[in-house]
Amino acid sequence: MLGLLAGMLTTVGFVPQIIKGYRTKRMEDVSLVMPVLLSMGMALWLCYGLVLNDLPIIFWNAVALALNLIIILIKVKFTRDGAMSSDPPFHVDQSK
Repeated sequence: MLGLLAGMLTTVGFVPQIIKGYRTKRMEDVSLVMPVLLSMGMALWLCYGLVLNDLPIIFWNAVALALNLIIILIKVKFTRDGAMSSDPPFHVDQSK
């Protein structure tokens, strides 16, 4: 029961970003790198849950993976060029 509650609380955190992105049709300020890396990690957690046959790990990582894939899709759709190359993982200040 604790695992199901923990999974639910950490997974629903993605929903507000999806709703905001869909409503505003703007995702320029959202990194593409973060949900891609998280999706890869969640896919591995999902595999781990399947190996252990652990329902909370399987269920919540499957849901979180689906939500992250939605974030990736709306990021690509609503970003002007949709290219990963225009979305660096960090900003280098070259004004100095």
